[in-house]
This record gives sequence, C-alpha cells and structure tokens, in this order.
Amino acid sequence: MAWQELHFQCDKDNAELAESLLLENDALSITFVDAGDQPLFEPMPGQSPLWDEIIITGLFPVTHLDDANDTNEIKRLDELSLHIASQINATRAWITPLADTDWERVWMSHYHPIECANHLWIVPKWLEPPVSDAVNIIMDPGLAFGTGYHATTRLCLDWLTEQNLNGNLAGKTVIDYGCGSGILGIGALLLGAKQVFAVDIDPQAVLATKQNAERNGVADRLQAFLPDDFQQAFEKDPNVTLCDMMIANILAKPLMTLAPYFATLCKPNAQIVLSGLIAEQLDDVRDAYAPYFDLTDDFAFAKTEDAHWHRLSGVFRD
Repeated sequence: MAWQELHFQCDKDNAELAESLLLENDALSITFVDAGDQPLFEPMPGQSPLWDEIIITGLFPVTHLDDANDTNEIKRLDELSLHIASQINATRAWITPLADTDWERVWMSHYHPIECANHLWIVPKWLEPPVSDAVNIIMDPGLAFGTGYHATTRLCLDWLTEQNLNGNLAGKTVIDYGCGSGILGIGALLLGAKQVFAVDIDPQAVLATKQNAERNGVADRLQAFLPDDFQQAFEKDPNVTLCDMMIANILAKPLMTLAPYFATLCKPNAQIVLSGLIAEQLDDVRDAYAPYFDLTDDFAFAKTEDAHWHRLSGVFRD
C-alpha cells in the first residue's frame, strides 16, 4: 500500500472548509501544523486553537502506483488538489507520495531511555532499562503530557532526586497538581515518598496516571483525581490529604491563580516546586506566592536549547 498526501497552506479561517472538502473526498486522516513559528499555549480540555497560518494535510490510499486504476486515482487527486486550493484560497498546494511504513515502529523509534540526575532514568515501556539497578520510571509516552522529554519535567524530576539525596522525601505525602502522565508523582514514590495525590483537569491524564502507576508497581500508594473530586476528598478529611510536598509543572497563569489554594493544601513548612516557567514570568509568579511561600529561582538549564525554562522552589510559610 502506497499513499498520497495533499497539502494546503491557508489561513485558519479556511481550515474548516478545507477539512470538510478533504473528508467528503474520502481522506483517511487530516493533520494541521503551524505554517510559521507561532506559539500556542497549552489549551484547556476540549479546546483546539489553531495557528493563524496553517498547513493542512489529507492522506489518501494508492495501492500500486503502476496500476491503471491507481493512475486514475492519482489524476483524481491532482484535480482535487486544484479544486480545494481554489476553494480555500490556498497560498500553496502540493502533493507528496508516501511509502507504506510500519507507523507504530516509526513512532516508537523516536523514544529512548533518558538519564536524569542522580541515577534516575525514564524508560519507554517497550524497552529494557539500560541500568537495571537505577531508579527506573517505566512510561507509556503516548498517553498524556509528561514523557520526560520536556525540560520542565526533567527540572522537577531532578529536584525530586535532590530531595531524596537530602533525606527530604522519604515517608512524605506529595501532591502532583497537573499530573499529566503521572511521571512526577510516580518518580516521587519510587524515590521514597509515602503516598501521592495526583490531580489533573484532563480525564485522559487521570487515566494515564493510574495506568502508569500500575506499570511501575506504585498504584497502591497513588490516587488520581479530577480537581472537583480531589476537592471533595480534601473537604472530607483534610488531615489525610494535606501534603509535605507540592509539585506543579503547569503554566504561569494557572500557577498564579492556584497560589492561595495550594496554601490550603500544605502542612507547615511543606516544600513546593513550580515549573513550566520562562524568565519573564518568574517575578509575577513569585509575587503571587509571596503571601504564602518563600520561593527562589533555583535552576535554569544552561547553554542548551532548553535554557529559557526555569523552576521555582521553596517552603510554605504557615
């Protein structure tokens, strides 16, 4: 099986029409990518923001390129490309052939074990740990944010390993707020934490966290919640859910909004680490937490492509 991809560059106002035309003509899949370099912040569940200028691609099957029927199909796709381009005012339109491939293996080949600080590794679930006696977090990279490949995840994991070395993690109750795949909470448990409460606004993230906890043998010590469910559990018995350590790797605006709420979840002198921050956001986030926490900018990646990511850490001031 071979394939043909029809590509169109257009503005986002024409994206819906382009998608409809491709689906009406039996496209098997449709993808959208940024045509420029426009950043989009992480959307809320159910939101699908688009870039101002996009490239939309429709995938079509072509069984054998030398077959007469498929020659007619290729001609049809050429004509279809011209028609759609005119309908959506495309600035560019082109077609590319795509050879058949084992796509699952291609996807898997992009992931490899990652060595973090202090003998901690992140290992995709289909690979053997490179260092068997290391602390190995076994992850499914496809379920939710938190594969370990993003700098902000590694910043938090490195911080956790430092707390472990300093004796500040053993036996502690940890809240992982914005848990994604659950990688930070699972890492905390593997490093010696007593229990983790993981919270995320995305039901898929809650499911992924539970599955990854099972995969790492820590499901009996990790509970995952949507925010409202967690709030109900907290109100039912605050003494159980108060934490010794708060981890939140999300974005600056929600972090600032959550500052007073986080204060209600912390025991006296609880530790906190925040990430997902760039340098320009640090002062605003620190100001939002100042009534409750003493925070310092304790790390930024140096001399790498990740140098703009920072973390804040400190203690709850009861």
